[in-house]
Amino acid sequence: MSVDEKLKVLADRIKSHSSAMLTEEAVKTAIVLPFLAALDYDVFNPDEVVPEFTADAVGKRGEKVDYAIKLDGEIRILIECKPITTNLDKTHLAQLYRYFSVTNAKFAILTNGRTFHFHTDLVAPNKLDDPAIPDL
Repeated sequence: MSVDEKLKVLADRIKSHSSAMLTEEAVKTAIVLPFLAALDYDVFNPDEVVPEFTADAVGKRGEKVDYAIKLDGEIRILIECKPITTNLDKTHLAQLYRYFSVTNAKFAILTNGRTFHFHTDLVAPNKLDDPAIPDL
């Protein structure tokens, strides 16, 4: 199955099962992990897809991002998930920003399973660029 076909299956799943994805765990299991698998990440290899990755920021100990993706042994992508009913806003982006600033990640994803916000640090290293999304 091609990536396009896998993503179509996920889109259909969101449409038909969104009422059952009311928790963060449901979104992670039903959408995020299959999304990562569709992109050929090994979601069952904790050396590649690290669940509950600790990203301690100054003054904030024990903070965990939902998933960190390792490439060549380095953290490169962070993923923060919220329940499907959550309106993603600046509060959630601030949480992701804290995680991003203390890692070597180059990309960060904030999602509620229905909406995916993709961020990077093209302007300044380890600092999320200003979002291009009007409602943030």
